[in-house]
Amino acid sequence: MSTSPPPPRNRGLVPRDIALIALFAALIAVLSMTLAVPIGPVPITLQTLGVMLAASLLGPTRGPLAVLTFLLLVAVGLPLLPGGRGGLAPFAGVTGGYLIGWVAGAFVIGLLTARMLPRYRFWWGLLCNAVGGIGVVYLVGVPWSAVVTGDTSLAALLGFAVFLPGDIAKAAIASAVAAGVFRAYPVPPAGRPTA
Repeated sequence: MSTSPPPPRNRGLVPRDIALIALFAALIAVLSMTLAVPIGPVPITLQTLGVMLAASLLGPTRGPLAVLTFLLLVAVGLPLLPGGRGGLAPFAGVTGGYLIGWVAGAFVIGLLTARMLPRYRFWWGLLCNAVGGIGVVYLVGVPWSAVVTGDTSLAALLGFAVFLPGDIAKAAIASAVAAGVFRAYPVPPAGRPTA
């Protein structure tokens, strides 16, 4: 008869998880108000950097929950978006697709990042952040913006390429920060007890 230990239980969210989710929701809020360069209907902001950091450091569950927490605070009216906007109007406006895309993007980043752990590598992290934080977010945000503005021409869609260099820089910053954090606080290999 085998005396193997019982399988690990799903522990749900513990207070530490809730604190990290709240912390990264606050970080996204701070980054959304730090820099807002109005270029057309969609401003350049640092919000995506916060989304990438949350997903890279918190994983595929807590990362998206941090983004959802931030979006919930916006939806109830807190003026956390650039220009002091809040409420439900931003979700129906030209940037609504990006807001929704952040959740899916955070999930993809977290999922891809979790596959490389316990050893976080900068270049793989950059790829994870580019696929989720740029690819997935643009996949939802760009068509949404085109439909809301009524300009679905190729020129309008290509106009969003102006955001690409900044978003690549944000992906690199998020990857460098995550690499530093995981180097300082290594994740134990699966199955090993933590000290």
